[in-house]
Amino acid sequence: MASIYQYYARWIREGKLKVNSDWNKDLKIKFTVQDPCQIIRKSFGDEAADDLRFVVKSVVGEENFIDMTPNKSNNYCCGGGGGFLQSGYQDARRAYGKFKFDQIIETGADYCIAACHNCHAQIHDLAHHFGGNYSTVHLWTLICLSLGILGPNEREYLGDDLKEVNVFHPETAM
Repeated sequence: MASIYQYYARWIREGKLKVNSDWNKDLKIKFTVQDPCQIIRKSFGDEAADDLRFVVKSVVGEENFIDMTPNKSNNYCCGGGGGFLQSGYQDARRAYGKFKFDQIIETGADYCIAACHNCHAQIHDLAHHFGGNYSTVHLWTLICLSLGILGPNEREYLGDDLKEVNVFHPETAM
């Protein structure tokens, strides 16, 4: 048994998943990554966190990655996991999540990558609630973007800086 991050990393290393970060060389959009509690801290540990970072750096460029402090197995919970996101205790969830919000803001990153759906929803909500200047993006979205296969309908939640990356426009191809 392994996490999907470990599989992604293996497939990239083996050349089976041909991602690249060329799309971000000139844009220089900065990214940080959330370490999901269930997969990193409670299950696979720093080895999976290292693989997650390898995947992220492979799709956004090492020079465009800013790690949070603390990170990996010591990273803060987003405050939305374990069912808390759906619990109805919105004020408590956001108060707890303020630690994560401050941690993301401290990186100065334009985007926080969340590979876990609960983390994504919580981190997005924290940015909206506390007035954060970052966007939240799924890991698979960036993988697809780096492969040039991210469809237009999958870009709706992205910031304007990513909506047109690798998009073929037939009207301008002539």
